[in-house]
Amino acid sequence: MPRVLVTTTQQDRPPSASVLLDESVLPVHLEDDHAAAQLIERIAWAVSDAADAESARPHHARARRLPRRDATTRR
Repeated sequence: MPRVLVTTTQQDRPPSASVLLDESVLPVHLEDDHAAAQLIERIAWAVSDAADAESARPHHARARRLPRRDATTRR
């Protein structure tokens, strides 16, 4: 069955990924303007929520893995 899935990650979903929308989609959901508009509205809410969740994460994940340098270790 066709599905729409909106998560906060783009690649293989780790267990910690947030799923914002996981919905079955059928042709009937696109048959009239009202049903299609409702589907698009749900997708838009999920995409917006995912963007908010992503922006709340630190931007430089690589920097978190590196040891912090302080003034005594600089040359």
